[in-house]
Amino acid sequence: MARAALTDVLTAAQRGRSGLGAFNVIQLEHAEAIVAGAEAAGRPTVLQVSENAVRYHGALAPIGRAMLEIADAAAVPVVVHLDHATDLDLVAQALALGFTSVMYDGSTLAVEDNLATTRGVVEQAHALGVSVEAEIGEIGGKDGVHAPGVRTRPEDAAEFVAATGIDAVAVAVGSSHAMTTRTAQLDLALISAIRDAVPVPLVLHGSSGVPDDHLREAVAAGMTKINISTHLNGTFTGQVREALAADPALVDPRRYLGAARTATAREVERLVRLLAG
Repeated sequence: MARAALTDVLTAAQRGRSGLGAFNVIQLEHAEAIVAGAEAAGRPTVLQVSENAVRYHGALAPIGRAMLEIADAAAVPVVVHLDHATDLDLVAQALALGFTSVMYDGSTLAVEDNLATTRGVVEQAHALGVSVEAEIGEIGGKDGVHAPGVRTRPEDAAEFVAATGIDAVAVAVGSSHAMTTRTAQLDLALISAIRDAVPVPLVLHGSSGVPDDHLREAVAAGMTKINISTHLNGTFTGQVREALAADPALVDPRRYLGAARTATAREVERLVRLLAG
């Protein structure tokens, strides 16, 4: 199946009234686990790497090329996506490498600056057949539009999409980044209202903090792309801790990273099936 365009996969998910799981990659084992889980479920997925993860690696190319190779070998459609990019040079690098989707995050910019810069990213990406996700913006750092208590107004979302030409819009409906407890309560009525007002698929950031039943309800209400990162990191790290605790003499990282990769793949499969409805 190989790498896929985000718009194609999102359109198919919308038609089937299902959710598309989008999972963040920190290292190679994450990418392998995510695709293995999606293949086991027989469903498409999104491999996404954030600007923060790129900073951790020191450059996009090594981890980005690995993600592309894994996507190209996959038995299901896999979108390769740059997540939460604020650096326009990084966006250009992703496009040059062959990423099929980018998210430009202008949430800390003044509204007009966010609109203008996002439009520029859309023009650059669409010329290469690449999809663009963006968010409306709210001053306040990375959390931006997803900070606790912030909510997106349907009319603002519609105006932002019309003014920028983006292919998917991230909206604030009650989730928050980096939650380690699954206690977030989403505004399902607001999701439905935004869905009715906006012509492109909706994206839920901070989905790690949303319990399973609520994720299903969010998809039914109109969410399509569901971003999950912290929850998977918890699964991965928990398995590493378990493996090391069980064998204090263990030094071969393949033993504990392999166990973590397997556990993560199983959780991805479960989540992908959950979101498929």
